[in-house]
Amino acid sequence: MGALPESDSTLPGTAESYWMATSPETAFPPLDGDGKTDVTVIGGGVAGVTTAFLLKRAGLTVTLIDAYRIVTGATGYTTAKVTSLHQLVYANLISRFGHEKARQYAGANQAAIETVASLVREYAIPCSFERKPAYTFAESEGGRKKVEAEADAAKSLGLPAAFVEDLPLPGKTFGAVRFENQAQFHPRNYLLLLAGHVPGEGSYVFEMTKAVGLEEHADGVTVKTDRGSIHSSHAVIATHYPIYDRPGAYYARMQPSRSYALGVHIDEPFPNGMFINTAEPDHSWRSQPTADGGEIAIVTGAAHDTGKVTDTRARYRSLEEYARSVFTIQSIDYHWSAQDYNTTDGAPYIGPLAPGHDRIFVATGFGKWGMTNGTAAGMILTDLILGRTSPWAEVFDPARFQKQPEFPEQVQKRLRAAGGVVEVDAARFDRETAAIPPGEGKVVEVDGQKVAVFRDGQGRLHTLDPTCMHMGCTVAWNNAEKSWDCPCHGSRYGADGRVIESPTVRDLAPRNVVRK
Repeated sequence: MGALPESDSTLPGTAESYWMATSPETAFPPLDGDGKTDVTVIGGGVAGVTTAFLLKRAGLTVTLIDAYRIVTGATGYTTAKVTSLHQLVYANLISRFGHEKARQYAGANQAAIETVASLVREYAIPCSFERKPAYTFAESEGGRKKVEAEADAAKSLGLPAAFVEDLPLPGKTFGAVRFENQAQFHPRNYLLLLAGHVPGEGSYVFEMTKAVGLEEHADGVTVKTDRGSIHSSHAVIATHYPIYDRPGAYYARMQPSRSYALGVHIDEPFPNGMFINTAEPDHSWRSQPTADGGEIAIVTGAAHDTGKVTDTRARYRSLEEYARSVFTIQSIDYHWSAQDYNTTDGAPYIGPLAPGHDRIFVATGFGKWGMTNGTAAGMILTDLILGRTSPWAEVFDPARFQKQPEFPEQVQKRLRAAGGVVEVDAARFDRETAAIPPGEGKVVEVDGQKVAVFRDGQGRLHTLDPTCMHMGCTVAWNNAEKSWDCPCHGSRYGADGRVIESPTVRDLAPRNVVRK
């Protein structure tokens, strides 16, 4: 939902994604009052921008809103591979869904590549779009069997796949599945230009406009924001994780994951291709041309479930160690992290929010492959909103699960009780907080009371209720990004408790500590 907070300055390189550092800032205005358009799109990442652009081009009026600046959330921190090779997905999809639905997934992602290529040509977008082969490579004999099976599965679906013994990445490997004619690009330069075509003729882009709720009516949907309301015939929730997730029980069907990236200069030309391995720990490589005529290599990995690791600095260091084992590193210029959501069955959720909610659409759960899945989402949702048939919609339909978990009633009680004043033993509280250095945070528990404590640069303590305002889980400190992260559904808050990433739309509640 928003840009990452400032990272730890002790880590190597600038605490910023390469894409954010090398693209212009945006300055779309905030919403000012109430309005009306055909469709409201919530969330300015790849799915939201693509959907808004395609709907506008199809003749509808669109309002695109973002709680912060567009393309500064997950899309601003991606690896930005434009590929239908999604590690090892196709053998799994065939096993779960059968060949026909697996072919829909493959077709949607292949069509997404060509849609990006076509738009780059049509609008002359300077985004370093470049065709490259993509590889998923094995690092063991067991991995070799998996990539052989993936190559066979992908070929059976009509994808440009082959098993190859060798690949140009240094180090010992045990074969790979290779997809021809894939692509890479600069995601912000591409999407910012598309977004620039949305305003006008009754359509709008509003930044710094936070959606806080939706109301469904017989004739449409009202999106309530902190700056006014927008009424539309349809609404699209493209906030990475749905901010309105109880219909459809998305909270029970996705797992958040954080991964880490380094932008590095290496001693040799980067090999031709984009690369990812088959097994944990996941590692991915690609290159990107730079403005000075050189290139930077981007390595990602060291993933973990969000909120389950507090020493996230160690993840950057392990990624650096891995990168240095593959290439001779001249310099580490950037470091950043990103959050992704994996669905329970491996396919994203794209379509009507839930049965009976046919005016609200959702796009989420891209499983770290948002550049094509997010583009495909825009194409599918445009068809559905226009009343057309999409050839790929069935495999992504969020209603594919029949059983709907019930929203736990105790969650509401816990959220209502968040914040307020707590009394704690002064000596115990001081002992618990004494070890928190400046610039760090910790959830402490004294006398059965949990308090999220952050010590600022001047040594002052700031206290919050650690109850996540989405569904009442307890947040954990992230020491690299200086944030409070929820281990249940991936909501993230700055050190001051302000929302920086959905699904929550409410800040952490203040908790005043009275020492007795």
